[in-house]
Amino acid sequence: MTFPLADTEERYDAVAEDERALRPGVEALCRRLGIEGRIERFADGSLPVYAVGERHVLKLFPAVHLDEVATERDVLEAVHGKLPVPTPELFAAGEFGGWGFVHMERLRGDVVKDVWPALDGPGRNGIARQVGEALSALHAVESPVRAPADWGAFVHDQTTACVARQVSRGLAPAWVEQIPGFLDSVDLGDAEPVLAHTEVMSAHLLTRDGRLTGLFDFEPAMRAAREYEFVATGVFLTRGETGPKRALLDGYGHPVDPRKVMAYTLLHVYSNLAWYLREVPTGATTFDGLAEHWFGPTG
Repeated sequence: MTFPLADTEERYDAVAEDERALRPGVEALCRRLGIEGRIERFADGSLPVYAVGERHVLKLFPAVHLDEVATERDVLEAVHGKLPVPTPELFAAGEFGGWGFVHMERLRGDVVKDVWPALDGPGRNGIARQVGEALSALHAVESPVRAPADWGAFVHDQTTACVARQVSRGLAPAWVEQIPGFLDSVDLGDAEPVLAHTEVMSAHLLTRDGRLTGLFDFEPAMRAAREYEFVATGVFLTRGETGPKRALLDGYGHPVDPRKVMAYTLLHVYSNLAWYLREVPTGATTFDGLAEHWFGPTG
């Protein structure tokens, strides 16, 4: 095998940052694909991603995450040219050396996470509005992703495990004890799932001269209620700032109930409210107050 064995999370964790183990496989894959150029690994991300020259990107998927190759491939094909923000063109996808890969176009621009602190109010609002416009277009694309097949069952299962999940991640008791009552008070029924990226955050967006020049990292995409999408934008982009929150919602152009977003914040597949509270501190002491602070247009 060209790449190291990574058929379990433990085996993957052992090699995920080991370039001596991964680089020979990357170089062999480049030869197989016929692409040349300087190979440089991007610093961030849960999966290894490499720039190859000025035009190419290789994203690798260990055996334990092979199912995510199809998601990234199919969503890239479905959205390309249909959003007001560029998305990578798909060149190829498959398996090589026991790992999966997606070969795609390299987009250009600065990572929004890096430039956001230096942006003034109008600059932040402009980026946020464009994100909202992009999400509106994304949610109009027919989803090539069929999971979860039953959104109601997904919500039920996430609700059942919610308290235990948040306790295991260190959420303070004052918040934990409010979870059942809050979730009971929010009607999440009758949602019409859309194609959702689910991790639209500053680390997955590129910008240049005030315009968005890239949205990437589609492997977490799923069929989800519209409000589920705004968990990531609220916590990892607008971060409780009134101007960007309002601009994003204006750009989206559809009503978004902040209480539903708050509920999905608790039910998200990667939910970790204790971490979110460290990321975006709040004076709120109830979930209604937190919903307005993080996701409402005026909070």
